[in-house]
Amino acid sequence: MSEVYNKAQLAKSVTGQLAKRSTAQKNEALLAMADALVRQAEDIIAANAEDLLRGKELGTSSSLLDRLALNEARIEGIAEGLRQIAALPDPVGDTLEQFERPNGLSIVKKRVPIGLIGIIYEARPNVTVDAAGLCLKTGNAVVLRGGSAALSSNRKIIEVLHQAMEQTALPKEALQLVEDPDRASVDEMLKMNGVLDVIIPRGGSSLIQNVVMNATVPVIETGAGICHTYIDETARPDMAGAIALNAKVQRPSVCNSMETMIVHRAYAEAHLAELAEQFRSRNVELRGCERTLHYIPWAVKATAEDYATEYNDYILNVKIVNDLDEAIDHITTYGTKHSECIVTETPEHAERFLEEVDAAAVYHNASTRFTDGFEFGFGAEIGISTQKLHARGPMGLPALTSTKYVIIGNGQIRN
Repeated sequence: MSEVYNKAQLAKSVTGQLAKRSTAQKNEALLAMADALVRQAEDIIAANAEDLLRGKELGTSSSLLDRLALNEARIEGIAEGLRQIAALPDPVGDTLEQFERPNGLSIVKKRVPIGLIGIIYEARPNVTVDAAGLCLKTGNAVVLRGGSAALSSNRKIIEVLHQAMEQTALPKEALQLVEDPDRASVDEMLKMNGVLDVIIPRGGSSLIQNVVMNATVPVIETGAGICHTYIDETARPDMAGAIALNAKVQRPSVCNSMETMIVHRAYAEAHLAELAEQFRSRNVELRGCERTLHYIPWAVKATAEDYATEYNDYILNVKIVNDLDEAIDHITTYGTKHSECIVTETPEHAERFLEEVDAAAVYHNASTRFTDGFEFGFGAEIGISTQKLHARGPMGLPALTSTKYVIIGNGQIRN
């Protein structure tokens, strides 16, 4: 049997006992895992250094290396995510509906764990911990298949988490890491009907589309992030500049960073050249439409392919529009329904944008970088869903549960 099959079956075998663990027992395990990560940060950083060295030798971009890199501050942040998950209400067992039928049947709809979740992701070792914490808190076992770029980091992290779990009531078998870097291991997970209950992909567009198009196991799609910020005619220049810069350069390698800045023609006339210089001072390459090049001669001419690209890098598209309608049309054409922002002092424009733009998260006068489970108060996230069934947006604890109807009768039979 393959590594994937063996580990999935091992995780599956403990789903029953995991589902019976109390909230207190789950929280105790999460806090122990958080403490262990901080306590063994030096060992995790050493393992991460192996991944970073290998990445540099393979020519990995600086932005992707940033996604991969761990240090004491980041590990403390990851551990804090576990502590926040532990502090959150446990949705398992919640009563969502309760009603009685005319025939006397009492029906209760309750939240229950999904069962066994498979997560396929790329070079972000923090996902290993976030996924473990969210799944275990909701009584789910999990099979993790991270990218080969983070294999050393993930292996050490799982080792640390397993050691912590051994001192708690949670079975360590509920947390499994697939170490086989071959793509065949991903393909196998996609077809594990009857073992995996759902698969969640986290990563770039090609990974997500491969999972969505080829999986026979149910999938929760976490989409790529071609995110836009529209600077309206009445936007305050200081606010617009701060939001746009933050959305692009605070951490360009993540899915909620801005890939295209849409600018009203009046704002462009007055402020675009100055804002462009601020981007240039931060080593951001600008690509723009013909009108953009009039204000930014050093920019590169943008193509339709550019507007449809998630760079995750220090590259930004610029599009000048005549009005809000044209801005919304551009977002509708090129957006991935992730996170979209309008910067404006016109309430009517803000209201239209928030109502008409179809995305998991829409913003007025705030950076798209806030589309994040931690920032939303979820402790962490399993991903940001861009689909419309079951879950949408940052997926916290309730998104990792299913439902069960409990029916109580006193001898009723159906005629």
